[in-house]
Amino acid sequence: MNTDRTPKRGLLSIVSGNTPQARSHAVDTLRRAAPDAVVVSVSVDNDEGGRYPFVQRVVSCDDGQLRDELCRASTGDPAVIVRQDVEAIARRTTRPHVVFALPAELDAELFLAALWQTPLGRTPTAHHYDLGPVAAGVDPDRFLSDLRCVHQAVRFYGPGARAVSVTLAEAAARQVEAATTVIVGSGREAADGTREGVRALLAHLSPSATVLSAAGAVAGEVALDALTRPDPRWVEAGPADRLDPILTPAHRRGVDLGVVSVLWRSRRPVHPERLADSLPKIMSGVLRSRGHLWVATQPGSVVSWRSAGRHLELRETGHWLQEGDTRAWRDASPQRRTLASWFWDDYYGERRNELVFTGTELDQDELRGVLDATLLDDRELSLGVEGWAGLPDPLLGDAVPDVPTDG
Repeated sequence: MNTDRTPKRGLLSIVSGNTPQARSHAVDTLRRAAPDAVVVSVSVDNDEGGRYPFVQRVVSCDDGQLRDELCRASTGDPAVIVRQDVEAIARRTTRPHVVFALPAELDAELFLAALWQTPLGRTPTAHHYDLGPVAAGVDPDRFLSDLRCVHQAVRFYGPGARAVSVTLAEAAARQVEAATTVIVGSGREAADGTREGVRALLAHLSPSATVLSAAGAVAGEVALDALTRPDPRWVEAGPADRLDPILTPAHRRGVDLGVVSVLWRSRRPVHPERLADSLPKIMSGVLRSRGHLWVATQPGSVVSWRSAGRHLELRETGHWLQEGDTRAWRDASPQRRTLASWFWDDYYGERRNELVFTGTELDQDELRGVLDATLLDDRELSLGVEGWAGLPDPLLGDAVPDVPTDG
């Protein structure tokens, strides 16, 4: 006889999509795998006259009382509002599979990290739910054009309901990279191989994700079963841990239908002026790139690197860990501490450059050669931090981090 009185945790999944139809298809796939799932469709509208957005939730389930309780609109931080919904569902006698269908205005990674945080005096969401797959539905006919679109802005809401404006290309890339399961729609049966090309690109943008075709998502019993179980990858790195800017994105080896990913690493600081001059060569053929830099003129700062389409963003996003800074080491994620120990140098600490470039027909040796040429040479390196401060810095010297490129 089982004497364990610990309540069984439910399963919480996140779904997004690059079109409403793609998101609906992803939700339908999860519901096919879990017919009794509670689906909460979230929409967010900007309130031009106020501080917080307008958050609407529509619930689909067999429990009429639960639908009446949760189907409403509120004004506030989307993560706080949804956490209240999660707690309301958990108060029911059973803890079902809950699926939150997110709109394009919510960054899935930031949203999930905020949802998983525990406010003072509240019960952790992890007490009620295990984290299941984060699924992204992708319409292949739209994805490539979105990934190249840098002239249309999307408002992303992060923690505290703060909205930031990003390009449509950046939003499309982030949506896929946040996913642990990508469901590719059927799209047009075009003879140019668009769907297969997009599938190859998706496998490089999120190499640890499971990429399913429309047919496989419906017919594959193994794939469907995986959508109804906790995702073991969350044990290695929780939602907040995945946001650490020092964690280099995973990259896929090999070439798939012309798509290739190139990893570049270096333990020398970058000369900012030479990097700026080399950007047209570096970004040629690149669809997406991510990582972090050690810039000579900013020796204490981790400089994040993100590009999507022809738009590159450089930002100072934290500081390198210092020996003896107990608080910083304690606050760092386990993955960050492990990497710092692996790469630690007695003089420079954990400082290093790590970037991953994904694109078509990239010459890996040439790209790495151009990047290597942007590093400080032996003479410049010998000047030390005080000497580096005087180097010309057209990228970060005037705190203008958004850099258009000719890529």
